[in-house]
Amino acid sequence: MRLLDKVAIITGGARGIGEATAKKFVKEGAKVVIADINEEDIERTVNEIKEMGGQVAGIYVDVTKMDSVNKMIEFTLEKFGKLDILVNNAGITMDSTLLKMTEDQWDKVIDVNLKGVYNCGQAAAKVMVDQGSGVILNASSVVGIYGNFGQTNYAATKWGVIGMTKTWAKELGRKGVRVNAVAPGFIATPMVKKMPEKVINMMKEKAPLQRLGEPEEIANAYAFLASDEASFVTGAVLEVTGGVVL
Repeated sequence: MRLLDKVAIITGGARGIGEATAKKFVKEGAKVVIADINEEDIERTVNEIKEMGGQVAGIYVDVTKMDSVNKMIEFTLEKFGKLDILVNNAGITMDSTLLKMTEDQWDKVIDVNLKGVYNCGQAAAKVMVDQGSGVILNASSVVGIYGNFGQTNYAATKWGVIGMTKTWAKELGRKGVRVNAVAPGFIATPMVKKMPEKVINMMKEKAPLQRLGEPEEIANAYAFLASDEASFVTGAVLEVTGGVVL
C-alpha cells in the first residue's frame, strides 16, 4: 500500500476523476476526505467507500469561499489529525467562443478553477509547512497546455494552475512540501459520456491511442505523485492524454 495511513483531501471528490481518485487512494491505504459541493454525491461516494472498508469522511465545500475551505481543513484535522495530501480536483466548464463568451461565464470558471485552487492550496500549505511534509496535486488539463476551441476561460485557468504549481514547488520545497500537476486529456467521465457520439468519436480520433482515458487512469497518476515513489518529483506537469495534441 503506497499511501498507508496518509490523510488526503480530494476536492470535487464525489464524482468522476475525483471519485476514482478517492477510491484509488483508499485502496492504497489512505484515509480520505471527500470534499464537494454536491451533498447527494458526497453521501453516495462516502457510502461506497465505506462498503470497500475504507476510512472516509465527507464534507460540503465551496472552494471559492475561504471560510468554507478553512472549515474543510479544520474538519480534516479534527477527524484524522493531520493532512498529508491535497488533490485540487474541483473544477467546472462553461464553454463559448471568445466573441460569444459572457462576463458571467468567464468569472465563474475563473472563480472555481483558479481562485478555488489557490484557496485550497494556501490553506493546505499552512498545515503542511507546520508539519514539515505534504503533497499538493493540482488538476490542470491538456487544454491548459495547448488551448482548445471554445474554452478561453477553461484554458486560462488550467494554464494558470500550471503557473501556480511551479511557483508553489519553488516556495514550498525547502519546507518539505512537494507540488505537482496532472494534465488529463479526454476522459470518459459521466459528463463526457453524455456528449453526442459524433463528438466522442472526434475525441477518440485525436488521440494516438484511439480511445478516451478512464478516470481510474488519472487516479493512478495522482496515486504515484502522492506516494514516496515520487519523492524527488516536484514542479512537474504529468500529461495523461493518450498522446493527444489539440
